[in-house]
Amino acid sequence: MRISVAADERIGVAEELVGELGRRGHEAVLHGALSDAERDDWAWATEAAARDVAAGRTDQAIVCCWTGTGASIAANKVAGIRAALCTDAATAAGARTWNDANVLALSLRSTSSAELREILDAWFTTEPSGTPEDQANIAHLTKIEHTTTT
Repeated sequence: MRISVAADERIGVAEELVGELGRRGHEAVLHGALSDAERDDWAWATEAAARDVAAGRTDQAIVCCWTGTGASIAANKVAGIRAALCTDAATAAGARTWNDANVLALSLRSTSSAELREILDAWFTTEPSGTPEDQANIAHLTKIEHTTTT
């Protein structure tokens, strides 16, 4: 699977994440501080990764900043993105199951190496729910996304 990875700093689990994705057989497309050619601010780095997913250039993205909150917010501004800030495996599994999340947001400050591996295990082994109720919620998100306010 091709995964866009964005981080605004090379601290915490940022570089470990890239290595872990490689060990799992994924191809990482790097953005922000992980790329020598891009702006590393969280909003710009996250936007690049999210746009990769929205355009179909990558299958999913993992975006990181100090708390993960800014990266999550920035990713969710891109049409077609359902980003979830996950601090544990149960939240990651739920985000994939009920929300069909296609972008994982992580905190560089508080995600440990062990938590990173657990979160990735849950993220990559959990499939989105096929129940009519859950599918209706995802469809409604798309409708909300395309509704403009006046």
